[in-house]
Amino acid sequence: MRCPYCKEINQDKVIDSRLSEGGEVIRRRRVCQFCRKRFTTKERVENEVRLLVVKRDGTRVPYDRSKVLAGLQRACYKRPVDDGSLAKLVDAVEDAVFREYDREVSSQAIGALVAEKLREVDQIAYVRFASVYRRFADLGELIDEAKSVYDSSHSDVPGQQSLFD
Repeated sequence: MRCPYCKEINQDKVIDSRLSEGGEVIRRRRVCQFCRKRFTTKERVENEVRLLVVKRDGTRVPYDRSKVLAGLQRACYKRPVDDGSLAKLVDAVEDAVFREYDREVSSQAIGALVAEKLREVDQIAYVRFASVYRRFADLGELIDEAKSVYDSSHSDVPGQQSLFD
């Protein structure tokens, strides 16, 4: 393990280990023996079964969790969405993908799952993500999608008056 502060290799000591994320990840607190600074690492089981993602142009690439997370981070840029929520969202998408598909999955299917989960987390980030994922042909399609998100989030509650007419 390389210390993130002094960059020394194998000069650390594990001072605490815990299960996190529902037992899927081991979180370890470490202290560098060289610079005495503490840092945290997370260990995750690597899936032996590799899933291939079929892209729009027909090429096949191995599934990469970091690409899904990077797309979400771009969509959530300067939005009040913490990294923990994004990690949980990626975990939920991964669970669904690995449960439903064996060898190959289309990038559109992954995008649809991400969009569905992101819509529940942050509506602005969802519209940003959908604008790239769905490849809107013109501004009207983007406006229609934004209106549908707005309308679904502001549905009337029975017994209450509308605040704005």
